[in-house]
Amino acid sequence: MTNEQILAACRSNWEYRGVGEAAAREMLDELSAHLEDAEAAGRTAQDVVGPDVRAFAAAWARERAPFAQRALRTTAMACFILGLLPVVSHLIRWTAHLAVTADYLAFWVAIGSITVAWELRRGSMPVHQHWLLSFAVGLPVMVLTKWLTGDGVLFTLPLWVAMFLLLPGLPYAFADVRARRKAKGGATQPC
Repeated sequence: MTNEQILAACRSNWEYRGVGEAAAREMLDELSAHLEDAEAAGRTAQDVVGPDVRAFAAAWARERAPFAQRALRTTAMACFILGLLPVVSHLIRWTAHLAVTADYLAFWVAIGSITVAWELRRGSMPVHQHWLLSFAVGLPVMVLTKWLTGDGVLFTLPLWVAMFLLLPGLPYAFADVRARRKAKGGATQPC
């Protein structure tokens, strides 16, 4: 494996394990430096990471971000996404109470399931392809559910509940945005 392939495999593994953007960037920088030092010393990348890159990445993720911390981050980000979707729907429909129907719920469950399944199976994909795949599955599910269940309202969701769901994930979302900006800023500055 090349150094770039090792770094990509580690990044994918760390994203899957819920390591934050800032920590992942720092770990990638450190690993990249170790790989370059090994190459300069005449050693292979396998001398640094061992025979199994995924096991190396998983061990480092466990050491760097313990399971409890990663589970908390993943739960908070799931709440953030679960809150963001209804907030967008509230804004699009310009209402303080969102009537949730079976087809609406099935559509978002299908998109969420595709997202989770794809991330677990393959890793990241470009955003436009991800949304295209999600809608290609979500729309038929929504139409079928509407045909089977009709227009009955399951429950109404007040805007404050959707906003409340955003709160646990806000610190993590802001930290990820700042880490991305910092990484882009560091990449554009000349050495």
